[in-house]
Amino acid sequence: MTISQLVLRSMKKNITHYYLYFFALIFSVTLYFSFVTLQFNPSILEMTKESTTGAAGFKAASVMLVFIVTFFVIYANHLFMKRRSKEIGLYQLIGMSKGTVVRLLALENMLLWTGATAVGVSIGFLTSRVFAMILLKLIAKEALVEIAFSSQALFQTLVVFLILLVVITIQTIFVIRRSTLLDLFSASKKGDTRVKRFGLFQMLLGLIGLVLITFGYYKSTHLFDFDSATINQLVIKMIVILASTIIGTFFVFRFSVSLIMNIIRKGKKGHLSLTDVLALTPIMHRMKGNAKSLTLITVMTAVALAIMSLSYIAYYSAGASAKQAVPFDVITLNEQNKTFEEELQKENINFKKYEFSLLNVDIDISSLMKNPVSNDIKENIWLDSIVTKLSDMKKIYPEASLKEGEAYLVGYSGMLAELMPLEVGKSMTVHTTEGKSKLNMIGLEKRGIITSQLSHGSAAIVVTDRYFDKLATDAKIQKNSIWYEQEGYTFKEKDLEKVQEIYIKTTNGGKFTTKDTKGKEKQFIAWTQEGNKTEALDLWGNVIFITAFLGLAFLLATGSVLYFKQMSDAEDERESYTVLRKIGFTKSEIMKGIYMKQTFNFGVPLLIGLLHSYFAVKSGWMLFGTELATPLILTMSIYALLYSLFALLSVTYYRKVVNESL
Repeated sequence: MTISQLVLRSMKKNITHYYLYFFALIFSVTLYFSFVTLQFNPSILEMTKESTTGAAGFKAASVMLVFIVTFFVIYANHLFMKRRSKEIGLYQLIGMSKGTVVRLLALENMLLWTGATAVGVSIGFLTSRVFAMILLKLIAKEALVEIAFSSQALFQTLVVFLILLVVITIQTIFVIRRSTLLDLFSASKKGDTRVKRFGLFQMLLGLIGLVLITFGYYKSTHLFDFDSATINQLVIKMIVILASTIIGTFFVFRFSVSLIMNIIRKGKKGHLSLTDVLALTPIMHRMKGNAKSLTLITVMTAVALAIMSLSYIAYYSAGASAKQAVPFDVITLNEQNKTFEEELQKENINFKKYEFSLLNVDIDISSLMKNPVSNDIKENIWLDSIVTKLSDMKKIYPEASLKEGEAYLVGYSGMLAELMPLEVGKSMTVHTTEGKSKLNMIGLEKRGIITSQLSHGSAAIVVTDRYFDKLATDAKIQKNSIWYEQEGYTFKEKDLEKVQEIYIKTTNGGKFTTKDTKGKEKQFIAWTQEGNKTEALDLWGNVIFITAFLGLAFLLATGSVLYFKQMSDAEDERESYTVLRKIGFTKSEIMKGIYMKQTFNFGVPLLIGLLHSYFAVKSGWMLFGTELATPLILTMSIYALLYSLFALLSVTYYRKVVNESL
């Protein structure tokens, strides 16, 4: 029999082990080729040529995809080598040299990878247009996307997967060269390293693992507490949280799980059911061998989910963030709106106009903080605040009213409101040429009326008209207030596209100029609300598309790794199921224990990963958008649903093994 015949027979015999591996390889090639093809698609290049984010993101994601696929194929190949160790030993026993066995396995891999690459490239070519359309939809661009085959993308894909094939071949050579016949014949019977005794020290480490994770979660909820924090201390906090969570996760899988299972087992006082034997006991004893891989999968799941969730939060919040930054459809400054309004009238476009008088006043708002802040942070709170008057605010909030010495804050929301909440009823200090005076804050409105570019993202302060006029006569305030009026315009939705064109044409792209007291020209570039939203969608649409691709590839890799591991465990336990069936246990009784074990093997890493990502996102989501619940729940639900498919495949394989055990 020739080596070619042996290869074909061997692949046919091992089809049950190879089918998901082959599918995963095809999917990896499809994802990678589609991804790389997008970089050379003319429609995508045309739409994203002004964005450096898209090109840089695709290049970085391509590298990340290579790492993910490499991790997957190395682990999968290691597992398959273990499952086929007896077969490899038989080849050597009948006289094959190790070199011949290596050539046989290398030829198998070449055929497998060649087939997977060919199929993957074909599917990737057909699906690249779909991915391109999804990307353009996410970044809110319209274009005709044509199917374009890229020879550059093909070459890049072939090079990457050829290198991966070489890596796998080297791994195979290394395993065969260092293994003796005894190792090969006993490898498939060697389970994971088992815990012979669970002592007091292991119990202590198990408790420490739970404490470390709890500590990491607690510190993450107080990450941005500014009572005694500095920027350097913030970085240290992040490092401590990350370290405690990762170490705690390893200890949980290595010791805490065994501790909990041991407590449950002792609580039964030796009366273990079949379900306990098939679930609790194997889980407890296999944790030492599984701890590292489960920790890696859990942490990487948390990282992937956190990045995808934060990206989606930013994308989902694009409209709300745009309204927060630019309260009106269009703004103009310092009455530089004459040409703009003339063009609107020529086009018969109706609008509503809101005028706001502005002053720049030094106001210390640190006393309004609900929570104490450190002196280092307090020094940076003394800002050049935007002040407007009550009569202007009434155009938006007709019910507003103030007495002398009182003030409203408007537009205090988003990141600042989450990090440094203010308390109504406290006083702030106004610094003028004459000295200091107090203003009592009686109300706080989230909706802004002044563009955040002028207020530097902070709140605008509304005072009575009389007090505003008094401030306007102050020499220092007059000197600082070079932007003295804002005009806000609102339009019907159907007119916004035309208004955008007129605005860009009549204001030189939203550029407004003025002069300070020294005669030096100052320039202000304003965003329209729609322009702000479009820019955010363009940025975060690219980010979401890239992170979703990486998340899908990572999900495929980790899910497949867990599934392959369960396939291996099922084969190891096949004889046990045969014994159980022979002494009278039914398939349904055996499957109850398997269901519980698979719920743990897939559910616990997913659950801990979800918790890690939740606390990570919860600690800093306000830096990315205005909405937390919907994007977070949607992202986690989709990921958990797809992840559960691998658990279902694992249970199906176990059922097949149990059915064949008798």
